[in-house]
Amino acid sequence: MRYFLDVAYDGTNYHGWQVQKNGNTVQAELEKALGRLLRRQVWVVGSGRTDAGVHAEQQMVHLDVEEPLDTETIQFKLNCMMPPDIAVKSIRAVQPDVHARFSALWRSYEYRIYKQKNPFLPKLCYVRMRAPLDVAAMNEAAALMLEWEDFECFSKVHTEVKHFRCNVKRAEWVEEDDRLIFFIRANRFLRNMVRAVVGTLIEVGEGRRSLEGFKEVLESRDRNQAGRSAPAQGLFLAKVEYPEGIYLG
Repeated sequence: MRYFLDVAYDGTNYHGWQVQKNGNTVQAELEKALGRLLRRQVWVVGSGRTDAGVHAEQQMVHLDVEEPLDTETIQFKLNCMMPPDIAVKSIRAVQPDVHARFSALWRSYEYRIYKQKNPFLPKLCYVRMRAPLDVAAMNEAAALMLEWEDFECFSKVHTEVKHFRCNVKRAEWVEEDDRLIFFIRANRFLRNMVRAVVGTLIEVGEGRRSLEGFKEVLESRDRNQAGRSAPAQGLFLAKVEYPEGIYLG
């Protein structure tokens, strides 16, 4: 049987989602806890990778087991065993051919900037206390992404992908009191893409890059032409969407 686990985590203390040889990861912690519970070696597959320091409000993960699980008991025990910065929000049985990564239709990220220092969220946002940003200009530039397809200019170099095409359905900045949030939704994302987009759009908001300059970055397909990546702590994987009817019961 295949199950989907809805996992949330604060990525501050981890070298990203995916298992690595040289650092602890969220996937490693989850597999370790599941292995102890199920008394066997366990592998899980996530909907996508998040980099070191990046957070997730919804990372979907699939797990294959031979026998049905008591999902409520497993969820409770997992949350007791794992570190406090990782939580399993639900466990649900799915159709056996549904894949956490390849069956996902849309993924949504949020990048959160606070305009003032916040002592309660030092590692969960990017604090920017300099001159105000021109949000209207940033949104005008971001809207160009809805008409674009190739985002190689925002991709980490030497990445193992067959193409750089993404279908972006939303790219928008929203101001909420003392914070500014960038919402982006697409069918797929390239490595480091969102942070590179945010860093480049901040340059637009600061007046250091024009709308035409942002368009030239898109046309260049050159990561060196885009801005610096925004800090990891402001980025959240917010939502992963799948076709209807994937869940059993």
